[in-house]
Amino acid sequence: MGIPDHLTCLLRKLYAGQEATVRTGHGTTDWFQIGKGVRQGCVLSPCLFNLYAEYIMRNAGLEEAQAGIKIAGRNITNLRYADDTILMAESEEELKSFLMKVKEENGKSWLKAQHSENKTMASGPITSWQIDGETMETVRDFIFGGFKITADGDCSHEIERCLLLGIKVMTNLDGVLKSRDITLPTKVHSQSYWFFQWSYVDVRVGL
Repeated sequence: MGIPDHLTCLLRKLYAGQEATVRTGHGTTDWFQIGKGVRQGCVLSPCLFNLYAEYIMRNAGLEEAQAGIKIAGRNITNLRYADDTILMAESEEELKSFLMKVKEENGKSWLKAQHSENKTMASGPITSWQIDGETMETVRDFIFGGFKITADGDCSHEIERCLLLGIKVMTNLDGVLKSRDITLPTKVHSQSYWFFQWSYVDVRVGL
């Protein structure tokens, strides 16, 4: 990946022999060795995972393929957020091809996808298929980036959910707005903050 040897050596030394302890209501536990997984509290771990994910997707060649879903004149083959990845294709065969390419690159990087957590969604009929002997579950909707995406593209339920969240926020602010112990500038500031947050939600769901 073009990373200098002295940096990889530094990272290796940083992670070697890591230990952790857990704080409980009765004090802290004994120290124990961290075996694998993302190190909670380590700012480098998410960055390193993102480097691996980017490396895998580039080597899989999905960005170069003239395939995927065309959006605003561009072919989009995948969406990624943290450790969640969505592969998008026009056909079932194309999706299988993408998945096998990513699976192959995962193996080269000593990563393994949990096929039991993989799911497929299609706007039309789709047959059941298997990867490594495990059947891929077919769903009609899923959550990505905090929003529900449905197979039929209907976002009315998501809009209703966001509206209910807005009503809940206003209900919680009711005591603040009616309080005589809180100054007007503070009320205006809280109202402005709520308006900004709610406008952000409006844009996200396309209101």
